[in-house]
Amino acid sequence: MIEDGNKKRDNYKSIFRRVPKWQDLWFYQKSEVLYQMTFVFCERFLPQHGDRTVDQMIQAARSGKQNIVEGTEDGKTSTEMELKLLNVARASIGELRQDYKDFLKSRHLHIWTQADDRFQAMQDFTKSHNTLADYEPYFQKWSAEDMANVGLTLCYQVDTMMNKYLEGLELTFVTEGGIKERMHQSRTGFRQKQDERLAELERLVPLLQQQLAEAQANASKWQASYQDLKQRALKAYHDQQAEIDRLKKQLES
Repeated sequence: MIEDGNKKRDNYKSIFRRVPKWQDLWFYQKSEVLYQMTFVFCERFLPQHGDRTVDQMIQAARSGKQNIVEGTEDGKTSTEMELKLLNVARASIGELRQDYKDFLKSRHLHIWTQADDRFQAMQDFTKSHNTLADYEPYFQKWSAEDMANVGLTLCYQVDTMMNKYLEGLELTFVTEGGIKERMHQSRTGFRQKQDERLAELERLVPLLQQQLAEAQANASKWQASYQDLKQRALKAYHDQQAEIDRLKKQLES
């Protein structure tokens, strides 16, 4: 039954898009780091009550991460929905980036640039490390300035990666369309294969009819030969019986 199902699938184009696993996307991995790091950052450096910034930062970080997951999952059936949700994720990461920047500015802390000795080391680390396990050992060691600059840099990197991914996704949407177009292509492809098979069978009909006629002619010929042989055998039998009767009469006389 499984083999039959696979053969049937070969007759049409799947309507589902092949999408990468969200766990394998670098910008998702970095967004997971951002969420967990932002949670610790808010616990360490922001008041737990009376400051809406805490909720805003955590929600923005979570929204970025979750919309990447949901968008990629939805991408199997809807490129349009994936585009929308990933853009929501980008906007959330943009919000978080601004919160980190505001934190540094409002407390007169430095936003690291290439002129700062710490900038290049941070860039090298964040570019080559994506998983939570790489960052977690530093969560309780970094200062507010260290942590905010790392968060700010990760936001920029996620945004850059997502922009490149979205460009490819937009090209896919333009060239392949959405779920309706893929459903139409799949149905059209299935019908086309059915029509081709029907045409092939119709082309075979005259050949099969010819082969049937030849078989029937051969059968008639063999039937005639059989009847002729049967008649000759019967005649020989009767002639032999007549000869036997004649010889018996001669012996009796």
